[in-house]
Amino acid sequence: MTTDAFHEHRALLTGVAYRILGSASDAEDVVQEAWLRWSAVDPAKVDDPRAYLVTIASRLSIDRLRSARSRRESYVGEWLPEPVSDIPDGAEQAELADSVEFALLVVLETLSPLERAVFVLREAFQFPYAEIGEVIGREEAATRQLARRARDHVQERRPRFEADRAARRRITERFLRACMEGDLDGLTGLLADDATLVGDGGGKAKAPLRVLEGASKVGRFLAALPGNADRFLASLGLGPTVAWADARTEVTEVNGGPAAVVSLGGRVVALVVLDVADGRVQHVYLVANPDKMSRLRTPGPS
Repeated sequence: MTTDAFHEHRALLTGVAYRILGSASDAEDVVQEAWLRWSAVDPAKVDDPRAYLVTIASRLSIDRLRSARSRRESYVGEWLPEPVSDIPDGAEQAELADSVEFALLVVLETLSPLERAVFVLREAFQFPYAEIGEVIGREEAATRQLARRARDHVQERRPRFEADRAARRRITERFLRACMEGDLDGLTGLLADDATLVGDGGGKAKAPLRVLEGASKVGRFLAALPGNADRFLASLGLGPTVAWADARTEVTEVNGGPAAVVSLGGRVVALVVLDVADGRVQHVYLVANPDKMSRLRTPGPS
């Protein structure tokens, strides 16, 4: 009975933890710890297993996020969320899928741990304010205030995605092709004048240590990637038998939206996610840290 109750809500717990943490591996650790705590509880004394388990997982996620924020101060370069090919909770509803979009997770990184937990529980999963207050140990009025502050913050900074996902996919395909060909004109033609690029190599792969700003700077960096491929491959420990010309590429769904995935030697080596608005690329997110690639499917032949 205890096991059945936990497995009934496991996907929900994983989804909550991933959205709060931005890391699938950390979310899995949280769910495992939640199971250990649940298995030590007498289920007959729990009126609402779902609420009880969400409370455990949320509190564990908040604690882990606070610890992670401290560790990330020594992270090499910029930190980006860990991408996933499959939404952790298997969400099919558009609202729930939107809440795991990669660019939104980037914005959620700017919230405090409590604000982020409240935002996730309210905006993604529609938990009542009173129930969220019990999770975070706040009165309902204070919880509403936290939720309002978090929502205003996210709305102010949330990327203005192109409404048509098909258009986003087409632009991502053109962008990927221009990157792989080193086509500077093609890239700058797609970039907004004030475009930015955030790279995450984690000190384990070649990537910009600081945010690049402006279409010219971003375009030049991306167009130079094919020419710098040997150094990039060497940083990943890929030997001379693996050549950039053998790279497989695909535009596929990552975190519920279109993204460009690049693989070499049977492993994903790079992910590019674009924030597209008004037909132009506003922000480029480049993930190359090999520790963050395990939840991505390897592309087929390009």
